[in-house]
Amino acid sequence: MVPPRLFDNRDPFLRTLCIFAVALALACAAEGPTAAAEQGGLSAAPSRRPGMGAVVYPGGTAFRVWAPFADKVFVAGDFNGWSDGKNELAPEGNGNFSSDLAGAAAGQHYQYVIHHGGQVLWRSDPRAAQMVDSANASVIHDPAAFHWSSAPGSLPPFNELVVYELHLGTFAATGDGQPGTFRGALGKLDHLAQLGVNAVELMPFAEFAGSIDWGYTTSYPFAPESSYGSPEDLKALVDGAHQRGIAVIADVVHNHYGPNDLSMWNFDGESLGAGGSYFFTDWRSKTPWGNTRPDYGRPQIRDFIVDSVRTWLDEYRMDGARWDATFQIRAASGIPLPEGLAVLQAANGVTHSRASAKISIAEDFRGSESITLPADQGGSGFDAQWDSDFFHPVVDAVVATDDGARNMGAVAAAIRHLFGGKATKRVIYTESHDEVANGRQRVPEMIWPGNAASQASRKRSTLAAALVFTSPGIPMIFQGQEFLEDGYFTAARPLDWTKEQRFSGIELLYRDLIHLRRDWQGNTRGLRGDGVNVFHVDEAQKLLAFHRWDRGGRGDDVVVLANFSQRAFPAYRIGFPRGGTWHVRLNSDARIYGDDFGAVPGLDTTALPEGRDGLAWAADVGIGPYSVVILSQ
Repeated sequence: MVPPRLFDNRDPFLRTLCIFAVALALACAAEGPTAAAEQGGLSAAPSRRPGMGAVVYPGGTAFRVWAPFADKVFVAGDFNGWSDGKNELAPEGNGNFSSDLAGAAAGQHYQYVIHHGGQVLWRSDPRAAQMVDSANASVIHDPAAFHWSSAPGSLPPFNELVVYELHLGTFAATGDGQPGTFRGALGKLDHLAQLGVNAVELMPFAEFAGSIDWGYTTSYPFAPESSYGSPEDLKALVDGAHQRGIAVIADVVHNHYGPNDLSMWNFDGESLGAGGSYFFTDWRSKTPWGNTRPDYGRPQIRDFIVDSVRTWLDEYRMDGARWDATFQIRAASGIPLPEGLAVLQAANGVTHSRASAKISIAEDFRGSESITLPADQGGSGFDAQWDSDFFHPVVDAVVATDDGARNMGAVAAAIRHLFGGKATKRVIYTESHDEVANGRQRVPEMIWPGNAASQASRKRSTLAAALVFTSPGIPMIFQGQEFLEDGYFTAARPLDWTKEQRFSGIELLYRDLIHLRRDWQGNTRGLRGDGVNVFHVDEAQKLLAFHRWDRGGRGDDVVVLANFSQRAFPAYRIGFPRGGTWHVRLNSDARIYGDDFGAVPGLDTTALPEGRDGLAWAADVGIGPYSVVILSQ
């Protein structure tokens, strides 16, 4: 209100000044409570714009941060000369502080300045969409800056998926001591497309401490790792993958954060006896990687996690998520955490509510059917989970030094094992980032340490891989597996692409297996189905055979014979589900896969009426040592 004495003054200039002041006040009131804040004054008003973090709008940026124990919050950055007291965010009464700031633009750096008691804390934004790096400032990011060339929604049906797990820091690294980048990985996508892969699973790429790391130390779950490139670089990788018919699956980490470079730790100055409001602060905080388990019971943390997943699915157009160590979300020290299960259910609900198909995969390793049950049945709501019950028996069988130690019964059980009777509820593999590190080696290296290029290593590792592509499940390989990468995985060792030429026969074998798995020739549809019958297990001679089918019939029924011994069998008799001619679609002993392979003839054969192995028909099949023969009609 204008003081009355101004109106009583007879001076025309003062009367004009008063009228102008009143008009200005009315104009500001008409613009709403954000207008004064946009002028950069100390008197802040909450933003009316939705969203958390830094939200770009025409002419400015809205800032909103959750700091429930803060007395005051300011934002400082390139836009105000890094003043720690110029632009205050207004409390919203729910633990959030927000305001609109005209002139703050995409690309500018910022931090929050939090007052709590006598503390003045500079904090990067836990919801930052981009970081300078994990130890420095946040960057205002405009999600609309990237122009897409591909349409959203590139996930094939689950039963057609072939997944390639890759680590961005090593997949396309140049060997100069710097990690690989999103753009570098983009340049290798043609290799994957030619291989037949139609999905890549990116090991964690959210901002983590340092630049050389596996990525499972997430510090900022909304920001792409700065050493790999910008948000636009990551989008270019996704766009390029989609252009080639390759889906992109994000590996996400929400069982713990950090533990280094965490602005979330005691974010607003109140520790609550441990890490503050973002984390459990009692016995539930403890994880195998540090005491930084998020407090899943707080609705703000649930939203934080769900929104992070939503960001990768919507803004970055990714096709699903693989969740790291979900057992550490739904339990702490083996004791169930209902609030953690609720977070998984909520995130999977959001994943499955997208307009285009998405997939949600768990790494749980507790063998629980509930992981892939819907939330309304008490399950976690995942589509699939990694199956260690496949990995261990199969790898143990090919790594054993003596044929007599190979357990065909265990391999048969691994082939049969399904969650809920559905092939697509499990992801099967013989190599993954976990299984080729942490004291373990690549499978060819385990077979013959120091001589991974040996015939024995090539034969037996590809025998195991052949079971990945012919058993029911979603098959997955780890980067470089297709060209016999050796040693063990480390974030500091670039993938050796020279092996692609040195072991071109092995790469061709993987390509042929993938093409059969995806039924590219229209005669192995059964490999995409749920049907499996391991009808022949020869423990004495170390062979087994199984039947795969989807709907059955010609072009569908597939029979696989696998030899886990060093002995060749020119004519090994097994049962068949149908009579007539069966054509050999792949013989892994062929010389096209290795000059020193045995080339034991795996010829087309005719199944005649003869009861054998519980089937009505039988035929002889030739098979070489440590080989697989795949037949269909």
